[in-house]
Amino acid sequence: MSSPSSASSGDVFARERQEHIVRLVEEHGRARVSDLAGRFGVSAVTIRKDLLALESEQRLVRTHGGAIARGRSRPELSFDIRERLQADEKRGIGAAAAALVHDGESIVMDASTTALSVARHLKAIDGWSQLTVITNGLRLSSELAGQAGITVLMLGGRVRWEALSVVGQLGDGLFRRVNVQKAFLGAAGFTLESGLADATEEESQIKRSMVAAAREVIAIVDHTKWEHAAFATFCPTDRLSVVLTDQQAPEPMVRDLVGRGIEVRQIALDESASIGTAGVSSATRPTR
Repeated sequence: MSSPSSASSGDVFARERQEHIVRLVEEHGRARVSDLAGRFGVSAVTIRKDLLALESEQRLVRTHGGAIARGRSRPELSFDIRERLQADEKRGIGAAAAALVHDGESIVMDASTTALSVARHLKAIDGWSQLTVITNGLRLSSELAGQAGITVLMLGGRVRWEALSVVGQLGDGLFRRVNVQKAFLGAAGFTLESGLADATEEESQIKRSMVAAAREVIAIVDHTKWEHAAFATFCPTDRLSVVLTDQQAPEPMVRDLVGRGIEVRQIALDESASIGTAGVSSATRPTR
């Protein structure tokens, strides 16, 4: 059994190693578990624990086999990485979005990780009989496939592995044949001037079709997307009906949106649990 002094010494060494890991990742942009284990003379299991601790402190982002730096300009992150970022905020936003959906509606959702959270909350609701969900998201369609009372329509096109999405113009024709009540759309960036924007033109193109088809557009964007202009706009700000976000969204921009007549709902992290209990887990959606 380790003595208190040896245990505290081990903690100090672990913290020093973790500080070195952060500096290496920041310097090179990424690092592999195998390389870090060899460099520090510890096991891969120990390095994975270090990366888990550092990610919980929001100092880097874990990937399959290693880690990448946070907060620097980089190519589009893969779906599994983005799904872990702001996970609590996305759960709260997803619960609030699902509470806006009524049985009998046709809704469209993109392939964003926040939309996947919406789908999971919809799946947890009992009593669907005639809900139609249109999406270009592979993970989202898989999540809802076979769910009683929910019909999933998958848009056609080319598969993008980075986003686990389908893009292209093959799916545009579907929107001319269905009436869409609500579009729930995530974004890589959101500013007053640019509106909702995404990292690629391909993703933005199909989202423009979603915006054009929907009666209401509901933005599902956590605070990290605000005041950041991404590559390609797909929805101007004035086209938004509701913005669902968390409580860290910048207050001046929230006031500007409200001044434009756009409803902004800021979901507290502790509030998301009550939404899940009252609005999702045990609720039955009313028929319109």
